[in-house]
Amino acid sequence: MTDYMEKFAAQRETGERISVFAESLLAEQSPELRKLEKKALEEGVPIIRPHTRGLIQCLLEMLAPRRILEIGTAVGYSALVMYTYAPASCEIITIERDEKRAGEARLNFDRFGADRITLLEGDAAQILPELTGTFDLIFMDAAKGQYIRFLPEVIRLLSEGGVLLSDNVLKEGEILESKFSVTRRNRTIHKRMREYLAAVSQDPRLRTILLETGDGAALSVRRRNVEDNIEAGDLR
Repeated sequence: MTDYMEKFAAQRETGERISVFAESLLAEQSPELRKLEKKALEEGVPIIRPHTRGLIQCLLEMLAPRRILEIGTAVGYSALVMYTYAPASCEIITIERDEKRAGEARLNFDRFGADRITLLEGDAAQILPELTGTFDLIFMDAAKGQYIRFLPEVIRLLSEGGVLLSDNVLKEGEILESKFSVTRRNRTIHKRMREYLAAVSQDPRLRTILLETGDGAALSVRRRNVEDNIEAGDLR
């Protein structure tokens, strides 16, 4: 057991060094975004980590999305990252349940002149069924225990070839632990997140890979012509 723990500690230290090195190579963000990021961190507002920002920037270049849906606005930092680096014609819809944070996000959007961002305030479980059309990129960054609840509507709204990026799925490594190793108050979230990861990994409409980026991210692509493949019995 001692050898195992020493090996685990060494791997974790190496992983942290790699993370710091990789972060040092990330493309710089605008001074306005950097200022907003600094303010959010100082106030303890949960926002995307630098690696996740870099991943989103790469996805925006690859997808050139026409429509983006974000579930979990907070103070608007990640929505503004997408607004800044997405094509100039891209429409962004973002959902936030917390009234105070939604108010802060609106102020930040106004400061950036982000007229292509639409903020919908309320419970995503009630808002998602009312949305129409499809989205080329959906970013899930809301309450972790609710991911599994939102998933059916999210898949409905995801375009063929579109990407679903689910953030913070590893919960600082806690998701790897047995449920009996998790504090009682976190067991429900632990269970639901495991159910979510199993769902996006096993759903024949999606191709999913789990990334160590940030606090863990699940990257899912909506497969093309999958309904025809399912009917033909080909689920490869």
